[in-house]
Amino acid sequence: MVAVVACSGTALIRAIIEHMRWLFPFLLFSALAAAQTSEYEGKQTITLSSGKIDLKIFEHGGAMASLVLTDDPERMDPIWNPARLARESGDAPRFGYSFGHFVCVDGFGPVSDDERRAGTEGHGEAHRLPWERLGLNATSASYRVTLPVHQERLTRSYTVAPGGQVVLVESEIESLLAFDRPLVWAEHGTIGSPFLTPETTVVDMSGTEAKTRPYSNRGNATHRLQSGVDFTWPMAPTVGGQTVDVRSAPAKLGSGDHTTTKMDPSQRLAWVTAIHTGKNLVFGYLFRREEFPWVQSWENYPAHGKLARGLEFSTMPFDVPRRDAITQGRMFGVPTFRWLPAKGKASSKFLMFYARVPAGFKKVDSVTQEGGKITVVDRGANLRVTLDVPGEI
Repeated sequence: MVAVVACSGTALIRAIIEHMRWLFPFLLFSALAAAQTSEYEGKQTITLSSGKIDLKIFEHGGAMASLVLTDDPERMDPIWNPARLARESGDAPRFGYSFGHFVCVDGFGPVSDDERRAGTEGHGEAHRLPWERLGLNATSASYRVTLPVHQERLTRSYTVAPGGQVVLVESEIESLLAFDRPLVWAEHGTIGSPFLTPETTVVDMSGTEAKTRPYSNRGNATHRLQSGVDFTWPMAPTVGGQTVDVRSAPAKLGSGDHTTTKMDPSQRLAWVTAIHTGKNLVFGYLFRREEFPWVQSWENYPAHGKLARGLEFSTMPFDVPRRDAITQGRMFGVPTFRWLPAKGKASSKFLMFYARVPAGFKKVDSVTQEGGKITVVDRGANLRVTLDVPGEI
């Protein structure tokens, strides 16, 4: 009898262990999913973690608000955080949910008087609204938001691969109206201090023809660049009649400028990167050129040193009222808006990455995608970084 009882007890224990073996991943998944919800800068936030990177996303407006390497003791964050910069400089915070990397849909820049009276605000509607969570686990999140003023529906997902350092962002905009309409869409990627440092942080992109923004009626900022002048990236014309390499912020601060650059039409994929050459860190984006043929560089270099710079890839060369972009039609032979079909959809995919680079890596000459990886290359130094991607674009 004793032997029978012992045998039955052993079998029971084995059954429990076997059951828990199958249950454990579910419990772990649930714990990880629940652990992703927190607050960042006083806002409801989820965190996706690959084990190599942590990405924070605001659930109101969908902005990617913070990105850090998990083994970085400094937690150096390349993404613009104006709330923190305002605290450090003694200014009042003023951007609400519109910081980090947020999506501008439908619209980018100011609106007309008629649009304002109809309820339209600057930089579109999506980043101002609470988003409905569709799914969440440790490495992916998906959301949906309906835009009542613009009569559109945006669905967006964020994915990181376990052990990876690349984020895949997939978006779809659906028109709720029964006619074709111009679509204005920008990904408002922005870097900020302390990652953004004068003469140390350099920006590269797959750019060709470029233009400085016409600065009439654009406030009282001091400009180092001429107004409304064409140039070839990255050598821009200064107000003093020289040219300057705009890859980095100048040592002498106290200026603000805005340029736009056409992405190389010979390449299917376009890219923009920022390297902190002192910390050996690279941050950047890879995206489809046909979806976003322009990169806008908004340069905000105040004298107090709390800097911001846009790496804004978009359907239009400058953030201007919708009517202006559509009336312009094309610039440098490239469209300045995109079509959204009647009751139809428009989509996009892009990759965002953050990684260490070898010492001596000073310039990005190419970012390519092949075989489930992206490769970032400095040809002059004969150095490269290869990263696994959670999905190709």
